[in-house]
Amino acid sequence: MRFSDPAAVQAYKTQLAVRPEARRRLWVCGGTGCLAGGGREVYAALIAEAEKRGLMADQVSWRIDLSGCRGLCERGPLVEVMPEGYFYQKVRPGDAEEIVSVTLLDGRPVERLTSGSCHLEAHTLPFFQPQTRLIMARLGRTDPEDLDDYLKTDGYAALTLALDSLGSEEVCRRIEDSGLRGRGGGGFEAGRKWRSCREAPGPVKYVLANGDEGDPGAFMNRSLMEGDPQAII
Repeated sequence: MRFSDPAAVQAYKTQLAVRPEARRRLWVCGGTGCLAGGGREVYAALIAEAEKRGLMADQVSWRIDLSGCRGLCERGPLVEVMPEGYFYQKVRPGDAEEIVSVTLLDGRPVERLTSGSCHLEAHTLPFFQPQTRLIMARLGRTDPEDLDDYLKTDGYAALTLALDSLGSEEVCRRIEDSGLRGRGGGGFEAGRKWRSCREAPGPVKYVLANGDEGDPGAFMNRSLMEGDPQAII
């Protein structure tokens, strides 16, 4: 897909806003931890079960998608059901038939796959309760390979503003004034990096995104690149 200017992006977003949403959507975590634990096999089993029942042609009533990392890797593979919010943990391919029949078609939870009736939904779990997700807000809520999903969650709003109204000098000034810093140990000022790129000689400029996970156990860069790649652009 190619947009000629910011107005074309906004026009397409307007079209998306009136499209019918799937009545029920199953999100299978596609983060590295869940995939290592068999998440792709769970996803394939759910698709196969839905196809066996002739459900995959109806993308308005239900959809099954891979999402970015949810962070609760030790409880994976994870499946979340929206809009109900049922949060299934340690799901196996053999659970697909019950999930499709009980939840996808009937809207009821499979409680044996949750933390119990008092923790049916993700936001009620102690792991998620104290969290306010900002950079990773879309992880688990959008398909990282679906541009429409990104645009429906206000994607590219900042880029279209920068291209249409601000200009490169104003963009650099705003980033500098914001005090935004890198999240690594050095805490380098983002505005200085952006300005140095803008002022580099030559007609073509390159921005290199360093995705190295230098700190032991760190997953933030990889999780963002895998789960919300459009946001980096």
